[in-house]
Amino acid sequence: MEPIIKIQDLRYEYTQVDDKEVAAIDGVSLEIYPGEFVVIIGHNGSGKSTLAKLLNALFQPTDGVVEIKGMNTADESYTWNIRQIAGMVFQNPDNQLVATIVEEDVAFGPENLGVPAAEIRLRVDQALTSVSMSEYAKSAPHMLSGGQKQRIAIAGIIAMKPEIIILDEPTAMLDPSGRKEVLETIHRLNLEENITIVHITHFMEEAIDADRLIVMEDGKVVMDGRPKDVFARVTELKNIGLDVPQMTELSYMLRQQGLLIPEDIIRVEEMRKVLCQYL
Repeated sequence: MEPIIKIQDLRYEYTQVDDKEVAAIDGVSLEIYPGEFVVIIGHNGSGKSTLAKLLNALFQPTDGVVEIKGMNTADESYTWNIRQIAGMVFQNPDNQLVATIVEEDVAFGPENLGVPAAEIRLRVDQALTSVSMSEYAKSAPHMLSGGQKQRIAIAGIIAMKPEIIILDEPTAMLDPSGRKEVLETIHRLNLEENITIVHITHFMEEAIDADRLIVMEDGKVVMDGRPKDVFARVTELKNIGLDVPQMTELSYMLRQQGLLIPEDIIRVEEMRKVLCQYL
């Protein structure tokens, strides 16, 4: 199977106030395959949000190559096609909502693509159904909760029929209820519609159910693997300023107290099963 995202020796530099060049991305090579659910974590300044913008051709590489379904993001003739294939959802949904009625907002992308009116109507209905927001089609976006707004932003991307959705900290501004709504939505899109998900977050719990977890530090990929395997490296993660899921933290503390607890626990039910052996 060919990768849907291919990154080779990627470097991205920006200029500071004193004209000094600083590398936000420094020698990253990655391949992401169709249907994968990939989570990228890292502390502020690690390069994860910059990487997201490079995937969507919002930024251009200083060096190296980013290909989306074989199209080089540095080739401006592909930019429109790339942004159809790889939709982007940002941290603040208010920045993506452009209309005064929900269904008009969802229709905005397909209209700009020149999709026929009948097809737009179908896409809008399908997209709102996909994010469980059909009942709000005639509502005003500004009257919705944060989680609902973010789901409408996702619906606007879905209506453009993407094969990839890149989410740059989409739950950072939401309360726990809103976060749950958005996570359930993107997992459902991945499982039911086979949309490739690249989810950037600073919430460790959001990485538990990913197929793959990538850790970034100083513009580099420093870990890449299954969430269980990555989170088992507790000391290394703490050394670069990252937390681990609560159950992983608990198992780490219990091992330090001498209990024989597995290193790769990430879920409550796993911890419950292990602790029952000590009762």
